Amino acid sequence: MARQRLERPREQMLEAAMSAITEHGLAELTMAALARRLGTSGGHLLYYFGSKDQLLLETLVWSETQVAPRREALLSLPGSAEERLRAYVDLYVPVGQADPRWLLWVDVWSRTLAVPELRETQARLDQAWHETLVALLPEAGEDFSVRLRAMLDGFSTQLVVGVPGVDREAVIEHALAFGRLTL
Repeated sequence: MARQRLERPREQMLEAAMSAITEHGLAELTMAALARRLGTSGGHLLYYFGSKDQLLLETLVWSETQVAPRREALLSLPGSAEERLRAYVDLYVPVGQADPRWLLWVDVWSRTLAVPELRETQARLDQAWHETLVALLPEAGEDFSVRLRAMLDGFSTQLVVGVPGVDREAVIEHALAFGRLTL
């Protein structure tokens, strides 16, 4: 197969990595397979990312950059605290089993144990969600954000990996019930 020159190399690689991780999971992703998918070389991928872990992290950052405008738009929403909370939770929670963005989160969390340098970027991304929730619901406070996001992370992980009995609407309702207790 002839090697091709990518028009938007970094973005195309990140899109392909997200797609490959979604289809096969991180464990099955190899730089060589991703390079074949892109019609380029493994060396080319290593030039841009340096390692599989860095590719994973940068794919998550890219994915979060895609959702950031929608997250920031939440801050201008009118309505009651419960309506604003519902909008936040709706954006936060996976759309369903094998949600690509959430698969990336789960993979990064699992890799931060083995690769501590991934923690800093993961924490920065998580902090953006925290800051949005605190700004969206200032009456609820920091502790509410910490507790709600921990609950959502647990439910979302179960949802994305397909734990029987966990569905998106139930997760949203649990979050709203928690909000009603606090707000």
